[in-house]
Amino acid sequence: MPAATPRPNDIKLHQKSRVLEVTFDDGETFNLPCEYLRVYSPSAEVRGHGPGQEVLQVAKEQVNITSIEPVGNYAIQLHFDDGHNTGIYSWDIIYELGQHQDALWQEYLDKLKQAGHQRNAN
Repeated sequence: MPAATPRPNDIKLHQKSRVLEVTFDDGETFNLPCEYLRVYSPSAEVRGHGPGQEVLQVAKEQVNITSIEPVGNYAIQLHFDDGHNTGIYSWDIIYELGQHQDALWQEYLDKLKQAGHQRNAN
């Protein structure tokens, strides 16, 4: 039987630096940039409705989170200032995004490059 995913015991939004800091009950703390959370949104708008239907998100460098709503006791819904608010971020998803942040971010940068897009970090 798989071990239960750790649950967050603290979630802090740092709007100035555009980072969501999530501390889990196993001691792990992840600092997840809003851009990263936006481009890896678990919404159908981003992930599609099946394999191969993913939509590459571009020009999200300056996106910020405007509010966070609890969804039951298993997830949160993030409201981004670009109007996106349909992804439900379960604790599993947030934990996975935190654990694999470096690899997933590099994968995103590679996809941008392959598609002929360049991040504008300013």
